[in-house]
Amino acid sequence: MSKMIQDFNDIIRKLRKNLFGKGPERIHTVFVDNMAISTLYGNLTFTERFIVGEKDGRDMVHAARTRMIQNVYSTNPPEGLEEVVGAKLVHLFSDIKVEEDLAVSVFIFDKKIAIE
Repeated sequence: MSKMIQDFNDIIRKLRKNLFGKGPERIHTVFVDNMAISTLYGNLTFTERFIVGEKDGRDMVHAARTRMIQNVYSTNPPEGLEEVVGAKLVHLFSDIKVEEDLAVSVFIFDKKIAIE
């Protein structure tokens, strides 16, 4: 894994740990043109896993996680993220499949990412 990918993943993990109290257990990121595509495994906290098992819990956890991530990135990208890739973050698309505890984030930047 390149240092660029490792640094990018560390920023994502730190942000999610600060937001939710737990970061993903594993992140796989690839850079394609002006995008970074990250697959995040093992995201949910113990409490969220419990809530998912309750009536309407899946939808509640899904909505909370998705909206929170999108709001954070839309107002202020995490410190160092744009510097790592050398481009400005334009959009983030993010979703989580709570049943499998699997999330995907697609980061779109203003220019092609020069891969180290």
